[in-house]
Amino acid sequence: MTAYDRKAPEVPDDVEAGDAVHPGRPVIVDRYTVAARINHWITAISLVLLALSGLALYTPKLFFLTALFGGGQWTRAIHPWIGVVLFFSFMILFIRFFRANLPAREDVTWVAHSKDLLAGHEEKMPEVGKYNAGQKGVFWSMSGLIVILILSGVVMWDQYFFPYTTIEQKRIAILVHSITAVVIICVWIIHVYAAIWVKGTIGAMTRGSVTGGWAWRHHRKWLRELVGRRARGPRAPAE
Repeated sequence: MTAYDRKAPEVPDDVEAGDAVHPGRPVIVDRYTVAARINHWITAISLVLLALSGLALYTPKLFFLTALFGGGQWTRAIHPWIGVVLFFSFMILFIRFFRANLPAREDVTWVAHSKDLLAGHEEKMPEVGKYNAGQKGVFWSMSGLIVILILSGVVMWDQYFFPYTTIEQKRIAILVHSITAVVIICVWIIHVYAAIWVKGTIGAMTRGSVTGGWAWRHHRKWLRELVGRRARGPRAPAE
């Protein structure tokens, strides 16, 4: 083994598989792989369908939404299965992204300067990795809320789990499920608003890449890590 191999730094957690920098005019930075984007959009579509079908079942005032799913009976039958799709899709998404969403020291500074961000003074914000504290907050909130939704949903799913729970447990599950659904819809709205507000974010999840300028402005630490990895090049083979 060479001395370079012994001292070579490990790839930072912020750098995920598929992230890369391509020199040019402009510089292009790969941010999401095709698999990651498909995974994200399946999760997103499942969540929207769950929200619509859930709201349709929640109150008679929104029952008209059942027309999107073929009527009341179909909506009731489909809703929990969409939940199953959401759970497994997000589980894959979680495994894919959780390392880059682990808390970091700069997250505290980012939160402390969040007023500057809202005021449009991004130059005062700290350098962050692939995800900032706000994005991490959405990620971990979604993770916890989806687990609560699936657990409470199972208790309510009488077609398969009626013999294993009591009426009292079902009542509690309905209350917990409803409150959690409202909260996760609010988190989703914040997520979508932020994606629209930060120009280029939605494009990153559709095309899979961003410009070097975008990465430098919003995720400078991540870009530095990518450029540093490119400069180091592949490790020499062990001797």
